[in-house]
Amino acid sequence: MSAETILETEDLTKDFAGFVAVSGVNLRVARGAVHALIGPNGAGKTTCFNLLTKFLRPTRGRILYKGEDITALAPADVARLGLVRSFQISAVFPHLTVLENVRIALQRKRGGSFDFWRSSRMLDDLNDRAMGLIADVGLAADSSTVAIELPYGRKRALELATTLALDPEMLLLDEPTAGMGRDDIDRIAPLIKAAAANRTVLMVEHNLSVVATLSDRITVLTRGRILAEGDYREVSANPDVREAYLGVGHG
Repeated sequence: MSAETILETEDLTKDFAGFVAVSGVNLRVARGAVHALIGPNGAGKTTCFNLLTKFLRPTRGRILYKGEDITALAPADVARLGLVRSFQISAVFPHLTVLENVRIALQRKRGGSFDFWRSSRMLDDLNDRAMGLIADVGLAADSSTVAIELPYGRKRALELATTLALDPEMLLLDEPTAGMGRDDIDRIAPLIKAAAANRTVLMVEHNLSVVATLSDRITVLTRGRILAEGDYREVSANPDVREAYLGVGHG
């Protein structure tokens, strides 16, 4: 894992009419790392994530991606730079098949207009790549299934495939295992690990076992500020983290 910083913030702050949800956050995400953002409810994780993915504008501070100031850019412009938020902007159409969904996402990566009006034969060159992505997320047997008919966990796998079709350099995951049972988590976690093999991942995640399994580095937020950083062993042993996040006292 390279120590080079790919995403960083300087004094990132968000004030909602006097309520400071994120306060002076200086975050550094190393290229090639899986970096988790965790904390108790109300810690500012979602607000921080929405600032990083440009769904909110900061009250003050800067966001830099590969050394470029992206603070004022729109989400679509940031996505074109290779910083892609999964599950929010992925191209999943409920009444199209798994294959059709991934193929449309590949068209987005190619650029230009969508080829809805053309013969399906015009898109055959995308089929091999689409099927490869579908197989990568364990949906090969479901390629002709309409997306709306997929169980929840498999639908999330499809969303991951459509995001990977955009070939992001950095992937931002917003609670990727939220609402999942153990079986679905056991399916999705290895897919995230595989997706992280050649890219950087930043994720907000509540499931500590997923965080422990996937993360190289963890930033803990509480009351809008960074409480601690480190790997899972360091963070989980920190008494301040145990008190704030796990409700365990110093004694």
